[in-house]
Amino acid sequence: MTKLKLSAIPDDRPVKVTLDLPAALHRDLVAYAAILARTAGDKTPPDPAKLVAPMLQRFIATDRAFAKARKEQKIG
Repeated sequence: MTKLKLSAIPDDRPVKVTLDLPAALHRDLVAYAAILARTAGDKTPPDPAKLVAPMLQRFIATDRAFAKARKEQKIG
């Protein structure tokens, strides 16, 4: 068997998730999108739903307790 330099390619296709947000959180996302657009000089704010994935990624990436627990438990 040939030994390749690459191993299996991870499945990184987006996964669709449907969830219900509290109205107050949705209003905050709308406001955040508006401020983000204004800061970037855009006239049209992004769809608030498009903010959820980057926000979650940022949250997880900066959660030190999560990173430590993940490393200790060798998860992912």
